[in-house]
Amino acid sequence: MKDNLKKYLVEAIGTFFLVMTVICCSYSAQGLAPLAIAGVLIAIVYAGGHISGGHYNPAVSIAACIRGALPLKQFIPYAVAQCLGGIIAVWIFYLMIGQIQVFRPSDFQVVPLLTAEILFTFALCYVVLQTATVKETNGNSYFGFAIGITVLAGAVAVGGTFCAGAFNPAVALSVGMVNAVSWKLAGLTILANIIGGILAALAFKLTYAEVQE
Repeated sequence: MKDNLKKYLVEAIGTFFLVMTVICCSYSAQGLAPLAIAGVLIAIVYAGGHISGGHYNPAVSIAACIRGALPLKQFIPYAVAQCLGGIIAVWIFYLMIGQIQVFRPSDFQVVPLLTAEILFTFALCYVVLQTATVKETNGNSYFGFAIGITVLAGAVAVGGTFCAGAFNPAVALSVGMVNAVSWKLAGLTILANIIGGILAALAFKLTYAEVQE
């Protein structure tokens, strides 16, 4: 139980910093936002990967469960920890700026949003599974960069144009909370992220026969 609590805490801390970076970059309209987000993700994946797996993303945790790299009973605690980390980030963000309603909701079309979020969540989860959960790449030193670069590519390719570029239900929840997108679009983003994670796990099973115990 103590080891499990450490994993949940690591997931909450990592998701906190990921969400805080996303929100602060959105608030400042920082042009280097994709680099900042990818950079913090790389850092926290390396920081916590050896403890919790460094998911920081319920879609990744879903993919890991289906793949067999995360026990099913651990999924809900992981997802709760990740979402709590994101919610705390939103709360502290509002404390920092001293006001609410600082964002004007972005408006995205439903079909492009769903397509973009599914595709790049798929890419992210697939990269995680292939670089961080198989024996052939066990102990490699590049998995964090591979994961971060995938998010960077997705953020630059579709973020802000076709979708919010969340690729992560915890991030989608946070952008809904700060009104960066409507709750309807945040909900669709969460759905797309979950679908992308499931599809990535199924693709992994088709392309890699051995499932890690």
